[in-house]
Amino acid sequence: EVHVVESGGGSVQTGGSLRLSCAASGFTFDDYAIGWFRQAPGKEREGVSYYSKSSGSTYYADSVKGRFTISSDNAKNTIYLQMNSLKPEDTAVYYCAADYSHQIRHAMVSDTSYKLEVWGQGTPVTVSS
Repeated sequence: EVHVVESGGGSVQTGGSLRLSCAASGFTFDDYAIGWFRQAPGKEREGVSYYSKSSGSTYYADSVKGRFTISSDNAKNTIYLQMNSLKPEDTAVYYCAADYSHQIRHAMVSDTSYKLEVWGQGTPVTVSS
């Protein structure tokens, strides 16, 4: 069975850092890409970043470019999202999702994330000013 589990969220002050983890089971990154999404209170879910081993590509939303870095540890079947220079507007529940690369890529820039196959339970991030 295919699962992803997020961890690493927490509370930090503006300018702080957190590293989120997305541990995958039941598949490898040769099969599925991983996307990070977030949903702030009262707002729509938005795409943050994705990693596709099969296409060798990564993506960052403009709002996080230069501050967030996505990476993988294939031996641990885990994707990381290093978040630096955090801002209050980064406050949200962060989710990772797994699906085919083209599905993840499309979901990053459209309202189609609901179509993605596998979701974790989310990990909350709070950035205080």
